[in-house]
Amino acid sequence: MIHFTPAARREIRRMGDRQSIRDPKIRMNIGSGGCLGLYYQLSLTEEIQTSDQMCRDDDLCILIEPGKQGYLQGLIIDYSEDLMGGGFRFQNPNVTQTCSCSNSFSVLPVEAETPLGAKAV
Repeated sequence: MIHFTPAARREIRRMGDRQSIRDPKIRMNIGSGGCLGLYYQLSLTEEIQTSDQMCRDDDLCILIEPGKQGYLQGLIIDYSEDLMGGGFRFQNPNVTQTCSCSNSFSVLPVEAETPLGAKAV
């Protein structure tokens, strides 16, 4: 579902060490706002909520807010540093448009299954 590059994995471990989190879990969410309506929220936690959807990328545990899985399917998260500083970079095959700062994005509506198996948008 979600894949972290080696550089992103190193940064996650560094952040966990800095926050004294022994076994960091990555909480992923999609927030409403920004230039195009949506933005990524990524944080570290030790706690799992009963409503969390959980997936793994090798040794990383990823917690996803309910109802957000469709937006994150196939997401690749990288970390890089440039003259403006370091940050996570998101490559999402579901995104239809990003703003010039790459912090905000839009997607087509996520499809849901109807009881009869037909797709509803």
